[in-house]
Amino acid sequence: MLKNLTLQERDTAVNWHPYTQMKTTGDAIPIVKGKGVYLFDEEGKSFIDAVSSWWVTLHGHANPYIAQRVFEQLNTLEQVIFAGFTHEPAIQLSENLLKLLPENQEKVFYSDNGSTAVEVALKMCIQFWHNQGNGKKKILAFKNAYHGDTFGAMSVSGRSVWTKPFGEMLFEVIFIDTPTAENLESLKNQIRNIADEVACFIYEPLVQGAAGMLMHDPDYLSALMKLCKELHILLIQDEVFTGFGRTGKLFAANYLSEKPDIMCFSKGLTGGTMPMGITTSSNEIFEAFLSDDKYKTLFHGHSFTANPLACTAALASMELLLKEETLTQINLISEKHLQFSKILKQQSQVENVRQIGTILAWDFKTETGTSYFNDIGKRLYEEFLKRGIIMRPLGNVIYLVPPYCITSEELDFIYRNILEVLNQFKV
Repeated sequence: MLKNLTLQERDTAVNWHPYTQMKTTGDAIPIVKGKGVYLFDEEGKSFIDAVSSWWVTLHGHANPYIAQRVFEQLNTLEQVIFAGFTHEPAIQLSENLLKLLPENQEKVFYSDNGSTAVEVALKMCIQFWHNQGNGKKKILAFKNAYHGDTFGAMSVSGRSVWTKPFGEMLFEVIFIDTPTAENLESLKNQIRNIADEVACFIYEPLVQGAAGMLMHDPDYLSALMKLCKELHILLIQDEVFTGFGRTGKLFAANYLSEKPDIMCFSKGLTGGTMPMGITTSSNEIFEAFLSDDKYKTLFHGHSFTANPLACTAALASMELLLKEETLTQINLISEKHLQFSKILKQQSQVENVRQIGTILAWDFKTETGTSYFNDIGKRLYEEFLKRGIIMRPLGNVIYLVPPYCITSEELDFIYRNILEVLNQFKV
């Protein structure tokens, strides 16, 4: 009788969790309530959500303004097919988002999550050339990339143990290093040599999140983007993680001198309240699909495309994001991270400290080097949990991506505990 079991026991009986080896991982922690930066378990213990629940929660948990807006929409219109129909929340969201993006972004295509936003972008690029009788199909991407877990998104992600079981089923991708002062010219030459075959270049701007919060310089990325435009290689900018203020500016695009042809969004899009993906494009991309020939249609869709509830949540989240107090909070977090990064650099067991905006990351020194599968990650995760802080190290890479509503005092509490844990695990 499942009703007589604890939440943990019931969960173990029926659920399969993501990125989790179910045999060796302990029981999941039942969370019964969220409020602001805090999550609460069934015994009332509170945890500061220092990673925004996989980087999605912008304004804190159970935000009352977003909740009220969704409730009102739920009593008006919860869902309608988006093929042949439309509705106010989708129109308004597209209008509001496009105003914030580079001016060449003029059309919005809705989907379900970050992976599917990327799938849509890839299909747009390949079919863009196909519709014009051009057979360019190769794709350029960064080494260590992560763009999602569906097959197209996996194909343009770095080859790893995550993708190994499906290796022979993934399409060909040309992987290049992220640009630096030392390799920029060689990267340009590499791209020039293959330009005639390349349909598009997909990249995570400034921060490769799942790869371990690896960061690269916006000026060198802009230089690669400029070259690709000159060589007629379409640009897909994956802002699933970096969008909506994470880098200290509204979008990573605000750091770049060149404009992408296509952009992908999810995660913080709805403030962490509902799943939704968006792929935006230039009119040039859109017009390649306009034809009397029905076979030139973009044949892609999702049952919950432009779901009115998710659109409403995104509208509410965007309103909160643009408020002066939120932008002030983003600046506060960015500045405090910057100051704490200087302290981290003085710790003997820390290396490769990096920070941009509200994202702060560093490597915990180990004899086995940096790896997603470094055992120190699990030990650090459990120690922070004991201290009431949710951090999910990527192996020995530790990072902070807090909700924007976090206070200065709560950040100081996290910083203080980080230093204590570093000292506790000192080798």
